Amino acid sequence: MLTYIVRRLLLMIPVALGITLAVFLLVRLIPGDPARAILGIHATPVLMAAVRARLGLDRGIGMQYLLYLRSLVQGDFGISYYYGQPVAQLVLGRMVPTLVLLLYSTIISLVIAIPAGILAATQQGRGADHVLRVVATAGLGLPSYWTGFILILLLSVTFHLFPIAGYGNTWGARLYNLFLPALTCALNVAPLVMRALRTSLGEALGAGFIDTARAKGLPARAVLLSHALRVAILPALHVLGLNIGFLVGNTVLVENVFAVPGLGQLMISSIGTRDYPTIQMVTLMFGIIVVLIYLITDLGQIMLDPRVRRSEIG
Repeated sequence: MLTYIVRRLLLMIPVALGITLAVFLLVRLIPGDPARAILGIHATPVLMAAVRARLGLDRGIGMQYLLYLRSLVQGDFGISYYYGQPVAQLVLGRMVPTLVLLLYSTIISLVIAIPAGILAATQQGRGADHVLRVVATAGLGLPSYWTGFILILLLSVTFHLFPIAGYGNTWGARLYNLFLPALTCALNVAPLVMRALRTSLGEALGAGFIDTARAKGLPARAVLLSHALRVAILPALHVLGLNIGFLVGNTVLVENVFAVPGLGQLMISSIGTRDYPTIQMVTLMFGIIVVLIYLITDLGQIMLDPRVRRSEIG
């Protein structure tokens, strides 16, 4: 297991290099000049040339990338063009809201998907199953920002149950304020987990070991929860892990809809100000988070499923 983990961590190095190269090139395709964004109304050709020289933007693109890599190896992520402070300090200060939102969304996804998946699997072909499948399909087709606006209109503006925006100063206030953003993210992922659980649980309920458990006289609830669900939950959790990466991308939009001071909001504002160092580090952090989530998902499946453990690590 340790060898497998080390091998997977080493594979993150070329992935991180690929992310840095892609982001470095893409941010330079953003229309606009960082020097002009910094100077604003005071921008003149002479001052803009001086700012570009100070930032190293007057060098060739290849040299800029090599200098960027050298700085990364040295642990120097640069200084934000807009905020004028170290990018590492700026980004790390915004990570907690994003990570809390991701964890909160994952929990809400499971709270929605597991009961719905069990109901759909035990009622296959009946009215409840058809309703849940239609709702799941509709949930998959709705953009997250549109879902967020609808939730704000219903639960904030109409019924005044939750705040429209904000983060809060205490953990209780944060969980309260982040409920709508987390629910918005969860509604895009829960249908996928529900469908996976419906399929796997339906197959498990038709397996031979379930007939054996029923023949022993076990209650139907015990057969469902202790035998069938324990086997069927593994594929659903794997689907959840794979789609948490989708949640990471979703937070960029959701944080801006609900004014959550996380990495997503920082990225959008940095794009507007052409803040290259901040954009590059935020994107790199998103990439690392996604890769780590996939690694944790694979490790969890290996630990929980002996068949996968034998095929992966022998």
